[in-house]
Amino acid sequence: MTELICITCPKGCHLAVDEKNDYAVTGNSCPRGVEYGKSELLHPVRVVTSTVRIQGAVIPRLPVKTDKPLPKEKIFDCMELINGITVVSPVYVGQVLAANILGTDVNIVAAKTL
Repeated sequence: MTELICITCPKGCHLAVDEKNDYAVTGNSCPRGVEYGKSELLHPVRVVTSTVRIQGAVIPRLPVKTDKPLPKEKIFDCMELINGITVVSPVYVGQVLAANILGTDVNIVAAKTL
């Protein structure tokens, strides 16, 4: 039995996931808790947020994020890639800065217009 706190909504339900019983989830207040509990143990994913260097803007860093959740085991590789990105202003919110990173269908996008 694994205990988790669900992060899909602000409630923060305390989940219990029974790996021996086909990943049965209890403690959830909504169906999203069941989906989160199972996926967190079988294949955890996260949206990565960070900043990149930007030239020609009023501030030196541009906030960025992945446009989809990325497998948790690829987060450090993603951060290494993000740390190597430098963009030139103007950049627009949602603009793809790095496409199909690490062989996934995930892109790094701008989170602000600068």
